[in-house]
Amino acid sequence: MATLNTELNTKPVMVLKVGGALLQCEMGMARLMETAAKILADGQPLIMVHGGGCLVDEQLKANNMVTEKLDGLRITPAEQVPVIVGALAGTSNKILQAAAIKAGITCLGMSLADADMMTASIKDPQLGFVGEVEPNDASYLEFVLAKGWMPIVSSIAISSQGEMLNVNADQAATALAKLVAGNLVLLSDVSGVLDGKGQLISSLNRKEINELTKIGVIEKGMKVKVEAALDVAESMGQAVQIASWRHAEQLIALSNGEAVGTQIQP
Repeated sequence: MATLNTELNTKPVMVLKVGGALLQCEMGMARLMETAAKILADGQPLIMVHGGGCLVDEQLKANNMVTEKLDGLRITPAEQVPVIVGALAGTSNKILQAAAIKAGITCLGMSLADADMMTASIKDPQLGFVGEVEPNDASYLEFVLAKGWMPIVSSIAISSQGEMLNVNADQAATALAKLVAGNLVLLSDVSGVLDGKGQLISSLNRKEINELTKIGVIEKGMKVKVEAALDVAESMGQAVQIASWRHAEQLIALSNGEAVGTQIQP
């Protein structure tokens, strides 16, 4: 598979994953998109991938449905699929697109199901309609990025049987980073992985991650995030950043090759 770097003769693609909490912080979104606009203007291709847990929770509650999780992943029963797809591929995606357009970015809202980007299957029957995705065809993304546009990708996929699947957004970002041989940055509302005393850990490898998971310092959503980052770091042989969208200006440092947040090492 041809990588974008050779085709576009440019910096590696930055794959930015943003968390659902960002969608509830208008100022955070505005700052992030202003920073993204500067990065794009500097010739750095950018893909934004998002979840939208907070919006999903709101919509499920409004429909008198209950949220259940297993190992940090949302269980997705069949009756919840239309609500979750609407909240992620619809509302969340368009909120981010509106913020991007306001910041002067030419963007494209899409999902993991578009243009054969991914192959998708059910991850674990216990989780219901939760998907697992594998990179497949990068040509659509290559076209979009070659235009200087920013794809904003929701974590909804569709299996070859036509099942709509809810994919964990960190895992979706992992698959996209592999697809375009890009640099993965997982952004959330915390500054990175914190130790038991709430201090930022600047770097972690597999052995250290296992130890911190065992004693419960890394758990739930952060565990999923760290495992996704480790997967990319090890398969691509490069560090992955876990950082905060609250400090959007750090992304400019990142695009210049500096380290921010927690680096997950291969």
